[in-house]
Amino acid sequence: MAVKFRILVINPGSTSTKVSLFDDETSVFEKNLFHDSSVLLQFPHINDQIPFRRGVIMEALKAEHIDPVTIDAYVGRGDGAHTQPGGVMQIDQRLYDDTVACVGGSVHPAKLGVMLAWQFGQEFKKPSYTLNSTNVDEYNELARLTGIKGVYRVAHTHVLNQKAVAEYHAEKKLGKRYEDCNFIVAHIDGGITVGAHEKGRIIDASMGADGEGSFTPTRIGSVPVLELLDYIDKHSTADVRLKCARAGGFVDLFGTSNSDTIHALVDKGDRKATLVWNTMIYQICKMIGVQSVVLCGKVDGILLTGGLMRFADIIEGITKRCGFIAPISVYPGEMEQEALGLSVLKVLRGEATARTYTGEDVWQGFADIDL
Repeated sequence: MAVKFRILVINPGSTSTKVSLFDDETSVFEKNLFHDSSVLLQFPHINDQIPFRRGVIMEALKAEHIDPVTIDAYVGRGDGAHTQPGGVMQIDQRLYDDTVACVGGSVHPAKLGVMLAWQFGQEFKKPSYTLNSTNVDEYNELARLTGIKGVYRVAHTHVLNQKAVAEYHAEKKLGKRYEDCNFIVAHIDGGITVGAHEKGRIIDASMGADGEGSFTPTRIGSVPVLELLDYIDKHSTADVRLKCARAGGFVDLFGTSNSDTIHALVDKGDRKATLVWNTMIYQICKMIGVQSVVLCGKVDGILLTGGLMRFADIIEGITKRCGFIAPISVYPGEMEQEALGLSVLKVLRGEATARTYTGEDVWQGFADIDL
């Protein structure tokens, strides 16, 4: 059967650029191109990485003898614009501009997916899309408020992979609809987030690049506020912002975001590496425990996913501390490429409709209360 639609998937992460090509449902190739922090930190702002990441993508296409002109649609992971509902969204000029300007406040490498997909689409006169950006907002009201008037927790997590894994587990492993299940999903990679999925909605989650949750290969995680203020006095808010998203965690503690390098030290019995590694696991477990309370203990499964699931000791550590909460299932790597490609395929076939970017946040604040 002749191929009808060719789709290029662009998925920039904190330590890699994943590129996949689909001919209809068939994956032609998938490449996970690692970038060490020493390379990415050469760029003052994440937006400055566009030429570098574009070059990586073009080289991947060239190596596979793929002419970009033959591609029917470009789809990129997203972040940085105003919060939106879940689902496929067509990238237009307003979404592109808001992503570039990062009007949503968060600076995550995922935003480059929207920017690159739009630029490729414009150059080759093809449509571009995104799916389940990191700032999809499905929070319940209790997840938003803080103890400071006018300061709120925002929706910013690994929505794309968390939802893809949860939907797969519900359907393929439990024989149920995602909308009928409660899950805790932990995405564990260069960035780490843990979400509470209640009946098809992520009602609360840790904010991966905003200074919340476990520290990671590239991020600081939660830090005591007063200690952080003392640190800022000696450094700068710009330094802390960089450490929240790209230069914290392993990068600050070891000078590299390469988890294989750190784990090799753990295997050799290095005291520093072992303490840091086990603390990261400990903090992930604390986040899982928090989300179990959000779901009132009614959890159908704890789903572990992400690139660091290649390390057995992380799985063992989480199972030891969290196995009593619910059955634990492991999905190494991620399901983001398939979710991006196949969801857009349905749109191209007319089986689904893409959303239009509204340019406004899902949640507009506590309009009826002075908070």
